Amino acid sequence: MSQLSRQARLENELVDLLPAIRAFARRFERDPADADDLVQEAVSKALANLDKFHEGTSLKSWLFTITKNAFCTRYQSRKRLRVGDDDCVSQRPSVNAPQEWAVRMDEFQRAFNTLPPRYREAMDVVLLQGQSYEAASETCKCPIGTVKSRISRGRKMLADQLD
Repeated sequence: MSQLSRQARLENELVDLLPAIRAFARRFERDPADADDLVQEAVSKALANLDKFHEGTSLKSWLFTITKNAFCTRYQSRKRLRVGDDDCVSQRPSVNAPQEWAVRMDEFQRAFNTLPPRYREAMDVVLLQGQSYEAASETCKCPIGTVKSRISRGRKMLADQLD
């Protein structure tokens, strides 16, 4: 059987299965428009990958699997993207007054200055300057593990001082 006739036969079978795919999609999507979008996505993926369909297997099952996977992908996307958050004023984070930030920065600076020099140096290179642990290791003239330990201890000391 030629590749062209195989593809045409599979496309015809796919068209015949559209009502079943639509009914299956409505199990996932309550809104008929969303179900139709899901069907359209599944059919377009199936058509783009007809060469990957193995003869002797069920085309209906293959299409149902594509539909289910398309729904799962959409569901995961919806969980990450919240509709309306950008427009809703109640969802916007509040911004503290600038003078409070200045006070907090002064508190941080005083606490940072009380740290032992070895912790201050490691934290300055990695956290404030944004350099790598390797660069901090060279600057501090100590192994990378020591730099990591100093940063960890320095953070704990700052957290204790700043509550």
